[in-house]
Amino acid sequence: MKTVVWTKYGSPDVLQVGEMAKPTPQANEVCINIMATTVTTGDCEMRRLHFPYWIRIPMRLYFGLRKPTRVTNLGSYLAGEVEAVGPGVTRFNVGDQLFGTTGFTFGTYAEAICVAETSPLAIKPVSMSYAEATAVPLGGLEALHFLRMAAIRAGESVLINGAGGSIGTFGIQLANYFGAEVTAVDSAEKLATLRAIGADHVIDYRQEDFTRNGRQYDVIFDIIGKSPFAASVRALKPNGRYLVANPSGLIQYLRGKLVNLTSNKRVISQMTNPKAEDLVFLAELIDAGQIKTVVDRCFALDQIRAAHTYVESGQKVGNVIVMVHHEAGAAETCVG
Repeated sequence: MKTVVWTKYGSPDVLQVGEMAKPTPQANEVCINIMATTVTTGDCEMRRLHFPYWIRIPMRLYFGLRKPTRVTNLGSYLAGEVEAVGPGVTRFNVGDQLFGTTGFTFGTYAEAICVAETSPLAIKPVSMSYAEATAVPLGGLEALHFLRMAAIRAGESVLINGAGGSIGTFGIQLANYFGAEVTAVDSAEKLATLRAIGADHVIDYRQEDFTRNGRQYDVIFDIIGKSPFAASVRALKPNGRYLVANPSGLIQYLRGKLVNLTSNKRVISQMTNPKAEDLVFLAELIDAGQIKTVVDRCFALDQIRAAHTYVESGQKVGNVIVMVHHEAGAAETCVG
């Protein structure tokens, strides 16, 4: 089968398309023909091993000091069809159309993968294509996790900084679902799309600093981790919640703990724990027409380097999809 091999840390050129034997499911595993996966900012950071200093060394110790050895195939999100099941599998059957994540197992830049049936997997939303569904386990699960942690109430104001990516576009829609008034912050060229999916207000970060415009919010969701910490906390209303999806370092983490101890505001930066039941919940919302995936571009697996280059350009709106399998009946276009 076709796969993408991660040969060393560096530019997109370190990704090589090659061949390997198709895996066979072991006990309690399902083997999935991957129809679509997604390229994320996290994939690009992993490829370069570009992380804050306080986690860079542990990551290098885990993945390999000089080059990746423990993991040689990136990608953590998939949508596809169960081709085979191992002994003891009860959750899924051959032919089931699934979506989900492999987490730190990675391996979705390939035509097939075998994973434990207990992995965060669920039946794909009926109304979604494989291309649309593969983005939900990243953006949908991350946004759902943080917005639930904020315990949003109807009528509250939510500002999402870096709203134009996968997490942000799902975050806008989920905040709307929870009854919030949503302000989306990103670059000017992305704002029309953010309005179209439900943002009540939009801010071009190049023209306006949301921490200095005199407004306050019940929730500030900083997806990219670049908003000034103290100014963002000041921009919260009393009892406000500052959600940090990508903490910039240990000092920021400790400052958040201090805010939690000394004020009525809360800083939340807890990591997501993907769960199958949350995918089921999101699938129900999707099939009810409450949320949808924003797809920017699709690439073939052979174009994985170009996909990484585009994601790193910072121009994407929503999600960048890699169409993996092109069998009869599965060679769909990017959307629908």
